Amino acid sequence: MDEKIIRQNISETLESNYMPYAMSVIVSRALPEIDGFKPSHRKLLYTMYKMSLLKSGRTKSANIVGQTMKLNPHGDSAIYETMVRLTKGYAALNTPFIDSKGNFGKIYSRDMAYAASRYTEAKLSDICEELFGDIEEDSVPFVDNYDGKMKEPTLLPVTFPNILVNPNQGIAVGMASNICSFNLGEVCDATIAYLKSDKEDVTDYILAPDFSTGGELIYNKEEMKSILNSGRGSFKMRGKYEYVKKENCIEITEIPYTTTIEAIIDKIEDAVKQGKIKEISDVRDETDLSGLKLTIDLKRSADPNIVIEKLFKLTTLEDTFSCNFNVLIDGMPKVLGVKSIIEEWVRFRKDCLIRKFTFNIDKMQKRHHLLLGLKQILFDIDKAIDIIRNTEKENQVVPNLMRAFELTQMQAEFVAEIKLRHLNKQYILNTLQDVDKLEKEIAKYTEIINSDTKLKKVISDELKQTKKKYAVPRRTTLIEPHKVVALPSDALIEDYNLRFFFTEHQYLKKISLASLRSSGEQKLKDNDQIIQEVETTNKSDVLFFTNKCNVYKVKAYEIEDCKASQYGVYLPNILDLEVDETIIYMYPTMNYTGSILFGFESGKVARVPLNVYETKTNRKKLVKAYYGKSSCVGICVIYEEGYIECIRTDEKWAIIPTELIEEKAKRDTPGIQVLNITKKHNMAHIKPIMEIDEKIEKLATKALPANVKNIGTTKD
Repeated sequence: MDEKIIRQNISETLESNYMPYAMSVIVSRALPEIDGFKPSHRKLLYTMYKMSLLKSGRTKSANIVGQTMKLNPHGDSAIYETMVRLTKGYAALNTPFIDSKGNFGKIYSRDMAYAASRYTEAKLSDICEELFGDIEEDSVPFVDNYDGKMKEPTLLPVTFPNILVNPNQGIAVGMASNICSFNLGEVCDATIAYLKSDKEDVTDYILAPDFSTGGELIYNKEEMKSILNSGRGSFKMRGKYEYVKKENCIEITEIPYTTTIEAIIDKIEDAVKQGKIKEISDVRDETDLSGLKLTIDLKRSADPNIVIEKLFKLTTLEDTFSCNFNVLIDGMPKVLGVKSIIEEWVRFRKDCLIRKFTFNIDKMQKRHHLLLGLKQILFDIDKAIDIIRNTEKENQVVPNLMRAFELTQMQAEFVAEIKLRHLNKQYILNTLQDVDKLEKEIAKYTEIINSDTKLKKVISDELKQTKKKYAVPRRTTLIEPHKVVALPSDALIEDYNLRFFFTEHQYLKKISLASLRSSGEQKLKDNDQIIQEVETTNKSDVLFFTNKCNVYKVKAYEIEDCKASQYGVYLPNILDLEVDETIIYMYPTMNYTGSILFGFESGKVARVPLNVYETKTNRKKLVKAYYGKSSCVGICVIYEEGYIECIRTDEKWAIIPTELIEEKAKRDTPGIQVLNITKKHNMAHIKPIMEIDEKIEKLATKALPANVKNIGTTKD
């Protein structure tokens, strides 16, 4: 049988097949709603509520998982994992919603697996009263579950902004959400302040996030304000530690919320193997029932402050939390700041209260209506009894009462159902006292519904009670940025003495002195020769001066070590030199002290301080590094006053005291004339004189430019 191929437009196929899936993930799975829950959380907690686990004792987690499957079509493992994250034992939430017993793992441990559901027990925490207190009063809409056999709430009527109090992370299709947690007391205070005045700055009350794992947050007020107002941004967190001098070890007791203790250990071990941290002798996880504890043993000579700074830089002991406050508002994903989230939550909570009070008013009006019917028969109870007794057919009792006392059917049904023992004046009078109470309650609730101020007062009172019952001190400590000791950029670089060899063919060898002692003859390419040999350290900056008046800067540790038997690195490749550009001088420096002298064909010498090449940023290239209108014939660096030898193309020379050459702060200064030149003969080279004696001092010129009488041949 031939198969029929049906051609489809790819965009139409994606729209019809993929878009419904994407929308389902966004709206029904990954993003939290204004009550602070995703559907999976809501279904689980509501199931536990229906199982009467709010006031009763714990039950096996397996029972909860099984019952939740009536609302949640996912498998038992996914439901149990959702449950684990809500428990007190897992410690991921500021206000855990499940009171757990047994091993539920820990948020700060990657490898600590939670026990199977048949071994653990759970019930709802006391704070769940703030979730379900109004749910029986029609405060939120209910919808059918997936098979239409049960009802479930679309949202939970939380009495505090849970969306801000507990962290929430989710990855949908094309968007994500990452909401950090804040302190319950601060959130309640901010919301109460907002209810008093919507112009209030909530960031005066909510200072910064607060995590269940504690740690330290590097608090920059302006940056944090920007994050809280926009719902986007990032901040850094650090673990808390203590140096135990007696045992020479560092004990880490709190870590950032975003990492795990195993991840930190792995990073430490990698850093030790790579030689980036040499002060650590051992690291071990000593976490027990009392809480997290990571112990790092130090070597005898180690500085604990340097070690901890290295740990902050090389491991997730200092980590970044990226904020993306993406919340579903009326089914639409929106990125909101903290104030906007509070505003939306207040609007949601008002709707809950209006629904609740409307429900109670309807209920009380019904009761009030029935009691008014009872009041009708108060004046002639005997007549009512006589009507009921003398009515031949049961179905005529209610119509007869309705006619006799001008009652509605509902009122007549209520009167007819009264027990014989209650047909006395005391019972009826006591019952009728409720009429006045009901009328007052109805008027009170109606007034609240119709008054925005009174609705806000109710919400404010609820928040005050919630704060009083459940608020705890801030766990995450705030530290100012200026109190954070920044580790120098080269602190992690191994420092050792080395020697650079620079060749005529533009090759550079970097050889450690330890390696140099045991090495043989230097290997060079054919017709190549070493033109510079300089000793320095691995943390120095290396300056390369080229024939095109450019300076290239490289960190010594960025250049690969080699052996004497290797050619070294080819500088034009690693420096990315321009066409026809060659290096004419190399100089390594640690502190940019001293002066650098440039000799030109014109017979001039320029002197500038070496620190003019020091930059705050890591610029790799400086243009116009020296004077370019005359060819440079020699460069040298001096640290103190001395003498330089200036040689002409006719092999005549002069000795110039450096103190006669004035230093200029401008890099491309043309210099001063130090040597007389002719039309045929220019200056060919300059070099420092290393050994100074009486003869050198006698031959040195006393004024510039050097007089001819002080010029002799090099043979002399």
